[in-house]
Amino acid sequence: MTTATPTAGTGVQTAKPTTRVGRVRKRLNSRTATLVSIVIALLWTVPTFGLFISSIRPEDQIKTTGWWTFFSDPQFTLENYQEVLFGSSSSSGQLASYFINSLAITIPSVLFPIAFATLAAYALAWINFKGRDWLYIGIFALQIVPLQMALVPLLRFFSTGVSVGGIQLLPAWELDGAQKFAQVWFAHTCFALPFAVYLLHNFISQLPGDLMEAARVDGATHPRIFRTIVLPLITPALAAFGIFQFLWVWNDLLVALIFAGGGSETAPLTVRLAEMAGTRGNEWQRLTAGAFVSIVVPLIVFLSLQRFFVRGLLAGSVKG
Repeated sequence: MTTATPTAGTGVQTAKPTTRVGRVRKRLNSRTATLVSIVIALLWTVPTFGLFISSIRPEDQIKTTGWWTFFSDPQFTLENYQEVLFGSSSSSGQLASYFINSLAITIPSVLFPIAFATLAAYALAWINFKGRDWLYIGIFALQIVPLQMALVPLLRFFSTGVSVGGIQLLPAWELDGAQKFAQVWFAHTCFALPFAVYLLHNFISQLPGDLMEAARVDGATHPRIFRTIVLPLITPALAAFGIFQFLWVWNDLLVALIFAGGGSETAPLTVRLAEMAGTRGNEWQRLTAGAFVSIVVPLIVFLSLQRFFVRGLLAGSVKG
């Protein structure tokens, strides 16, 4: 789509390209959009900053004054973090081991869906086979299935296996201790795949067809095209989904509590924080320190990948 505008002093009409992408970019760069972004950033940052200030204040000040009084009477201590991370008693927190558990749960639960969904999205976008469209529709429809509906079938799958007509097709998992991490990885991967395939398919299907045809003419097979052409081009989409999945798994309580249990060997940070809030709710200084410990890693992940985030979200949504 183009619009003609007269050139000053000549009256000659020149074509000025206008596309959907250009209009979206212009709106996002407007003063109104900038002002709204600043307001949203302040609304999100101020509570987080207040939480951090509270976590480094002494107990008596936290319980008697607001966090903003820190600037008129600055006093800080690291005792709250010492108690929460490495406290000797169970009521102190002992979040260090739970922090490691969260990392052990989250990292594989992000990598597995990305790996499987990327392969599936490429196949659905660029490999012709019978029933491809119906398979994609089925995967897309799985997004509307509530997570809670799958909890009981998954628990039964882990505990009793799969049997049909009295014939045992798959045995029970029978995992103990740290082996239960595998159950959480499997559950999070299953829940994440429909959205991951949908998002990555939209991105991969928008790649230039001429590029794929040229690679095939040069003798490239599907694995080579996927490895050398597709993967480098879909980095923004991978980063966008990676952020979503990382935040979801890191902040998850329900799935981890059901499939990993509440023991210190496998329980993540969220389980321990819930216990602290329920049994030690009056210990505000410990709760603020524990809450800030739980958001540090997601903040680092989001800030390090934010340049890919918007590009990944807009993948396949507009076409110039």
